[in-house]
Amino acid sequence: MNLYIYSDESGVFDYVHNDYFLFGGLIFFSKEEKEQAARKYSAVEKTLARSNRYKNGIELKASNISNADKGKIFRSLNHSFKFCVLINEKRLDRRIFENKRHKQRYLDYTYKIVLKKCFEQMIQKGYLQPNEVEFINVYVDEHTTATDGKYELRENLLSEFKNGTFNFDYDIFFPPIFNHLKDVAVDFCDSSKTRLVRAADIVANHYYCLANQNDGKIETKSNTFVYLLPERCVFADGFEFFGQKRGEK
Repeated sequence: MNLYIYSDESGVFDYVHNDYFLFGGLIFFSKEEKEQAARKYSAVEKTLARSNRYKNGIELKASNISNADKGKIFRSLNHSFKFCVLINEKRLDRRIFENKRHKQRYLDYTYKIVLKKCFEQMIQKGYLQPNEVEFINVYVDEHTTATDGKYELRENLLSEFKNGTFNFDYDIFFPPIFNHLKDVAVDFCDSSKTRLVRAADIVANHYYCLANQNDGKIETKSNTFVYLLPERCVFADGFEFFGQKRGEK
């Protein structure tokens, strides 16, 4: 079984001028599922492009389309599983912001932990069988990470999901959650050429706007996992795959 994760960020990681920062995106549980979502997403984009509201060839991202059209695109993803992690920047240790290295390490941790918590919840609820997962494929908008950080993100994910991690402060080993995992691939994509990274941009922006409008609160719906830092998570039960609850025969 292969997992496919498409993600993007929303906000600026700068506590002086911003309250929140968010990673958000989509998780697909088969090649067929992600390809079906990409075709559906492409059809919505083409419909909007033909409406003459946008210049020919413009990339339809959250930053340059109307709220109404963002809503149309987001609704086209109703049957896809969505996740986000919202960071309340005002509540973080200020030392995290001291330099770019500290900030990138914290953001890598944030990205890793939301996926881990999400997968753990899926496993607990019987939506995901951990021994079936062999490959995890991660696609991220290329503008979000420096070149040297790209290698480190893959290593962090690989260590967490394939090898397990060790907490030296408490002398505790955390075993991997996917015992048969063979590899983690991380691909940094040009969003103009990758439909589902553009879809992840819409997802991230949707939840980021909700958080800013509702004092950091994000209402969870079917097909959604929300993780808040400092720590709190919400899992919406009964998410659907092709119109069926996962796990149903």
